[in-house]
Amino acid sequence: MKFIRRPDLAPQTRIEIVMTAWLYQGVYGKITHIAQGYHISRTFLYQLLLAAPLQLEVLFSDDKCRVQHEPPHITQLVLLLRLEGRCSLPSIASILKRLDYQPNSVGYLSAFFQRYGQSLPSTLSMGSTKVVFYLSDEIFATHKPILVTVDAKSTTILKIALASERSAPTWKAHFEALDDHRFHSLGMASDRGVGLVAGYHAACQEALWVSDQFHALHDLFTLCRQWERKAYGAIGKEADAVQKFDHAKSEATLQKRLHQYEQACQACEQAIAQYDQRNMLLHLLRETLQICSPFGQLRTVEAVRSE
Repeated sequence: MKFIRRPDLAPQTRIEIVMTAWLYQGVYGKITHIAQGYHISRTFLYQLLLAAPLQLEVLFSDDKCRVQHEPPHITQLVLLLRLEGRCSLPSIASILKRLDYQPNSVGYLSAFFQRYGQSLPSTLSMGSTKVVFYLSDEIFATHKPILVTVDAKSTTILKIALASERSAPTWKAHFEALDDHRFHSLGMASDRGVGLVAGYHAACQEALWVSDQFHALHDLFTLCRQWERKAYGAIGKEADAVQKFDHAKSEATLQKRLHQYEQACQACEQAIAQYDQRNMLLHLLRETLQICSPFGQLRTVEAVRSE
């Protein structure tokens, strides 16, 4: 969402915004809904939530004990802007300058995030054995692979680490590190990456591997788009046949053009039917394979059968 200055928002309206946001903290999607409803940015809304406790503390403390508080700590604000607001480093620098916060250079922010990233562990640790189903993949930053494994049920990132390459031995070490941190894998879903699949089988020989739905169905949807283009092409040929028929003069030409139109009409109906049937089947297949319901609940075999 773009940052929009709202001088028209009266103090009472701002208080109502903070109260609503405070009541619904932790409810998925509610902050975004509130921000959209008042046409403000989520970053501004989080700033109000950070400032509210400080103002309330001053308001309800004794006059003699009141202290002058500094603005919200720059660390909290910078992390909120980056992680929640998804702002770029130049945008964060501009916001800090506008708020008169120091330091506010892009170079400082880059070093700040690098320092925080390096201080975080790459692998989640558990106090006891945790049985999980892995979702693993490779993402790239500056042409270098980042190996990522998440828990399929909670979507918690279990391990994320920058690697020099993505061979089977590298992935094997990745999964063995998870095992050392007390994660037991029942199976894994991923694409068909050679190194990824081979490394998982080497580290978890008895576990199940399945291809993820996106890559398994991608080719089918690509084929469906081809049938869609064929259907539109057949519609265009039918329209051309109608125009040619309208411009025919002699009886012989009329009969010839009528025959051509009937053939084009039949081909068009077949092409549309083929596309509609395949599109409907893929739509039903995609719905059947959804892991969660529209309300975010994990689907069960019984629930799918009853639908």
